[in-house]
Amino acid sequence: MSWPQLEGPLPSGLLPDEGSPEWMNKGDNAWELTAAALVAIQSVPGLVILYGSMVKKKWAVNSSFMALYAFAVVLICWVLWAHEMSFGEKMCPILGKPNFALGQKYLLKRAKIWYIPTATYVFYQFAFAAITVILLGGSVLGRMNFYAWMSFVPLWLTFSYTIGAFNIWGSGLLQNRIIDFSGGYVIHLSSGVAGFTAAYWVGPRLSHDRQHFPPNNIIHMLGGAGFLWVGWTGFNGGSPFAANEITSLAILNTHICTATSLFVWLSMDMLVYKKSSAIGAVQGMITGLVCITPAAGIVEPWAAGLMGAMSGSIPWYTMMVLHRKSAFFQKVDDTLGAFHTHAVAGTLGGLLSGILAKPSLLKLYYTETPYGPGLFYGLIQGRLMDSLRQMGYQILGAVFVAAWNVVVTSLICIFLSRFLNLRMDERDLEIGDDAAHGEEAYALWGDGERRPTHPRRRLTIPSMCRHC
Repeated sequence: MSWPQLEGPLPSGLLPDEGSPEWMNKGDNAWELTAAALVAIQSVPGLVILYGSMVKKKWAVNSSFMALYAFAVVLICWVLWAHEMSFGEKMCPILGKPNFALGQKYLLKRAKIWYIPTATYVFYQFAFAAITVILLGGSVLGRMNFYAWMSFVPLWLTFSYTIGAFNIWGSGLLQNRIIDFSGGYVIHLSSGVAGFTAAYWVGPRLSHDRQHFPPNNIIHMLGGAGFLWVGWTGFNGGSPFAANEITSLAILNTHICTATSLFVWLSMDMLVYKKSSAIGAVQGMITGLVCITPAAGIVEPWAAGLMGAMSGSIPWYTMMVLHRKSAFFQKVDDTLGAFHTHAVAGTLGGLLSGILAKPSLLKLYYTETPYGPGLFYGLIQGRLMDSLRQMGYQILGAVFVAAWNVVVTSLICIFLSRFLNLRMDERDLEIGDDAAHGEEAYALWGDGERRPTHPRRRLTIPSMCRHC
């Protein structure tokens, strides 16, 4: 291919200078910073609003605060040791070497093979790590002791998230083997499995909370979902670390899959329950976003639509049918159903990537590593063995991430339970936010005053007048 020759000098704004070295592409860096900001907005305020509105009123503050706290603490851990554990030097085949991601010399150098500073790369990957922990938290809302959560966040980031990132995206055991464009395995499978595992160890909500847990503000819930959807433009669009063709395709595919998934989930609700559900639409939106994540830039738009149809139906079945029939699922109280919306949808997306990945797009994105074509194209092009090998790696990646998260999350919960109660006590669970934080989401009587809840002056309220 011949490239057009530029005539005359470059505009002064494009010339290298002390703050813009020759290796840096200003357009790529500007887009990557925008993408990173979009991913961060998915968490704060996106999931802060979504969690705070999707739960019962008495848990609104606690649920939002868990997300906000995780976002802050993950950043501290990320720059002190976790980034280098994920993307730095190898300490052993599955573990990176802890180190600082600080200092001008480190942060302002070129990030690997891309034309952006390392500081941009560190922030973008932090936003991924933060949203993973917050998604996990959706499984334990409405009963986890906040002090246990404070300790759980850095431990899980260190011993679970960094392992998945290092082995699939970094220099670990599965390096250059797994097709995972933006984190179907590293982020969503891990958060879904870890959340379900943590929910098992923490224990269930109160029985009446589990049976009756209505959202306290559906309008805000839809607003938070909107932040999540639009923010996914940066989630998948930032993964090429450049403003190029793959970026544009990834963004379009993301929205095609999501819209299709929402429509299919909503249609299933209407066919089976004879009523459209805003909550169901949000669940379908999330499964579509998750499913396309590992494949966003390496499949055709028609394949993204197919993935949307499957992500709107298969997780719907596991959540709405299988979950209710299975004693195993009923035993574990997964508050927001993260296992279905993230683990099931993430695994589905990873496996479909091994079927629908187009060779020419794989070559554009993975420029230095030959990944096997998707099974569909392998059959057409006579490369069946290459495709089957790639499918084997996709299955191996899913098994590795799921198994690691079950084991490590269990060990973390068991360890913390020796020092802290993972679950709030029964009396505090009856009260909710006021017991956990001394705050309530809504002042419904008086001038911003709350009912006293001191044990020596408990008010007795007739049962007919009690509210959640």
